[in-house]
Amino acid sequence: MLIFLIGFMGSGKSFWGPQWAKSLDMEFADLDKEVEIQAGMTIAEIFDKLGEDAFRSLEQKVMKGLGERDNLLVACGGGTPCYDDNMEWMISKGKTVYLSATPRQLFERIQHDLDGRPLLNNLNEAEVLYFIEKTLGSRLPYYSKADLTLEVRKLEEHSLKSLF
Repeated sequence: MLIFLIGFMGSGKSFWGPQWAKSLDMEFADLDKEVEIQAGMTIAEIFDKLGEDAFRSLEQKVMKGLGERDNLLVACGGGTPCYDDNMEWMISKGKTVYLSATPRQLFERIQHDLDGRPLLNNLNEAEVLYFIEKTLGSRLPYYSKADLTLEVRKLEEHSLKSLF
């Protein structure tokens, strides 16, 4: 089985993913970390040196490589489902789980870690919140296609083992 965790940055994919993978006796992969390994540079460096289009192309290539494995839970980048046919591909290969949060919840979760997020570099607090609101709105049509939606504020109550 393949499980893809999707959701906006700060929704908890990288935090919950390893825990859920362990409880399901699955392997875990963080797509962003796998991209960094393949590229030999950080996501921020990829954005700076090669641009977002090159990042999205590499991200898709790495994701599809992970999709050849079995018994794997993958934490995807926040934008992964929204490019090319990524969401449809994930749905065809396994189960998709959307970690849902409000813009304010997401802001509170990422506000202390803005430097490591290329899309938020050099934005003030109001601009970050506006970016989250605007971008989340544009991504919701993709996220809403997920097999399962879990609210971030209720994640402690959920066990993926009982859901799959």
